[in-house]
Amino acid sequence: MVTLRIAQDPAADELLSTDPFALLAGMLLDQQFPMERAFAGPAKILERFGTLDPAEIAVADPERFADLCATPPAIHRYGRSMAQRLQALASAVVAEYDGDTTRIWTEATSGEDLVDRVKALPGFGEQKAKIFTALLAKQLDVKPRGWTTAVGDYGKKGYRSVADVVDEESLNKVRAHKKEMKAKAKAAAQD
Repeated sequence: MVTLRIAQDPAADELLSTDPFALLAGMLLDQQFPMERAFAGPAKILERFGTLDPAEIAVADPERFADLCATPPAIHRYGRSMAQRLQALASAVVAEYDGDTTRIWTEATSGEDLVDRVKALPGFGEQKAKIFTALLAKQLDVKPRGWTTAVGDYGKKGYRSVADVVDEESLNKVRAHKKEMKAKAKAAAQD
């Protein structure tokens, strides 16, 4: 079994490696927040809520669930709104995949189908779906036919996204790449 090293915390990374919903939830949380802290969020939820079962999260009292997500150290800088997104994600996994997160990728017929399945989930747009598909392929060997075409640049070698984070050094390289891309986009917008 592969042990992911995204959260840079042994317990959180072990959870990401063994619980598919934890990995999906970490990807959901990975926005406007440091990557490693976003992917540590599911471990905080497990500790506070007692389970990461999508069926349990989906029916949790929204106020109580938001409280546990926002309690310092929060799962995200926007803990309460992310709690709502996590419950929507859990509800979708229950409704579409009978609570079995792995069916999102094990039943995908191609890379494009996998990207589309992820993109259909609450909180996942085009880029996030491509990045998550690349993460599954590069680190968990989930490689449906045509995955590299479906994910574009995220399928290339290098340090473009969380899909390429395997240790602290690669995390720093991905962070530097993102910073460089933002600077280029900003410069292009000013022209």
